[in-house]
Amino acid sequence: MTEALRDVPDARQQGDAEEEAEIPDTAQAGRSGADRGRAGSGARRSGARRARVRRAIRGLAGPGPWKRGPVLAAAALVLGLLMPLHAQITDLGGLGGLVETFLPWFGLFIPVLLAGALWRRSAAAVVALLLPVVTWLSLFGGLLFDTSQPGGDLTVVSHNVNAENPDPAGTARDLAASGAELVALQEMTPQATGAYRQALAKAYPYHTVQGTVGLWSKLPLSDSRPVIVLRGNVGPLANTRRAEDLPVDPPRALRTTVATGRGPLVVYVAHLGSVRMMPRNGFWTDSRDVGAAALTEAVAAEPNERVVVLGDMNGTTDDRAFDGLTSRLQSAQEVAGGGFGFSWPASFPMARIDQILVRGVEPKSSWVLPATDSDHLPVAAAISW
Repeated sequence: MTEALRDVPDARQQGDAEEEAEIPDTAQAGRSGADRGRAGSGARRSGARRARVRRAIRGLAGPGPWKRGPVLAAAALVLGLLMPLHAQITDLGGLGGLVETFLPWFGLFIPVLLAGALWRRSAAAVVALLLPVVTWLSLFGGLLFDTSQPGGDLTVVSHNVNAENPDPAGTARDLAASGAELVALQEMTPQATGAYRQALAKAYPYHTVQGTVGLWSKLPLSDSRPVIVLRGNVGPLANTRRAEDLPVDPPRALRTTVATGRGPLVVYVAHLGSVRMMPRNGFWTDSRDVGAAALTEAVAAEPNERVVVLGDMNGTTDDRAFDGLTSRLQSAQEVAGGGFGFSWPASFPMARIDQILVRGVEPKSSWVLPATDSDHLPVAAAISW
């Protein structure tokens, strides 16, 4: 009996062992599921890596960075050649003159092309952009810095006062407040000339008026006379009219001699012919170009060593029409200015068509004065002997 009793626990233990064998190991099952999850995640990561590799291979199989963006690269090269070779652009329809008037603004195409090159990941376009960057900086980079110097023996101001100026006396007072020794005005009407005379008389005891232009001075003037820079025989209809039918225009330029403590200074004041956008003729500059040639001829024949030319030239010094003047005279703004000195239109200046050009004297500084009731901004310069 004792042996039978001993056998009972053994049987019980055997049953318990069998039951334990039948119960699944949940912890082990959980570990197996986690292993399967990790395996799935690893498979997904491996798939993503393979997809990136395939995309990279396809990228390498496509056009390389030196072959992408050929149009952008070509546009950059054209821009880089256009700026230094602007004088070679045809002036048919005034195209060349139009480009030269707004030439500095062509630099705005550089960041646009750069953005396109980066978007296209075009190494060729980026390298091609070096040409317009270097060209623009060589032409206009000096204007980004203030090159003015203190001092000056004489300050001059030039202003197209606008024929429709509603307050000529107020404009005259603004100009006199600059303290300039010489004030040149252009586009004066007969009705407004009296107002300018009266408003400037106290500060400027000497003056000369020739047609629509005048010069007021704190120093004595002599040998004042008109210079013909506008004739009635230019323009689209000139060849269809008889000489006796051509209009007689009032003088738009003058020459005078200023008596300074350093000797005589010859001053020209000019308002060259306007430019127009013509439906059939494009950017029409005939009248302006004829006036530029006449003014160049007068300056070239001028015997006096010291010369200052003031006025509204209706064109920039980049314009080929002024090659004759700029080869003989220096622009005060380019030599001693700070910035581009844009003077027109006054509401949003985009071009410097109002010029101060000198010979035989040294520009010390050049700047733009605050706006008046004109559509032009006044320009000023200090010069020295």
